[in-house]
Amino acid sequence: MYSNLEQEFVSLLEENQNILHKICKLYTVDLASHQDLFQEMVIQLWKSYPKFKGDSKFSTWAYRVSLNTAISLYRGRKIKITTVDWDNSLANIRYEEYNTEEEERLKSLYEAVRQLSDIDKALVYMYLEDKDYSEISETLGISEVNARVKMNRIKTKLKNMLAKQKIA
Repeated sequence: MYSNLEQEFVSLLEENQNILHKICKLYTVDLASHQDLFQEMVIQLWKSYPKFKGDSKFSTWAYRVSLNTAISLYRGRKIKITTVDWDNSLANIRYEEYNTEEEERLKSLYEAVRQLSDIDKALVYMYLEDKDYSEISETLGISEVNARVKMNRIKTKLKNMLAKQKIA
């Protein structure tokens, strides 16, 4: 039923789909938008997969494609992503619902992170996923030193934002 390429892609996507869910959580505010963005990221990953050479880990590549998709769709840039007809064989990917009942602390963090710029959101997300600065810099296309400096500034900014939320 599946070609080898499809089987490989479906397997890797199922193993790494939480990456997509977490990116959706950062860039969307409701379940319908989350599901739409998730589907668009899967489509973009599938379209790009034949070009994936394996020079980096699948997860690193998926971060890059998914973050670029989210940023392009939700920034309202002039760049538009063209969609493709949904291939019925891809409809068989097992979709696991993301647990939306987060602890209050995590909810506050997400609210604060949503207020950051798109690149800062991506940096925070990868940092929280315990990605090292070399992988973060490679994925985001910035220097490792720049990633470290930006992260330190973001940490301070988030601490201040979260402190203000507690006061309010």
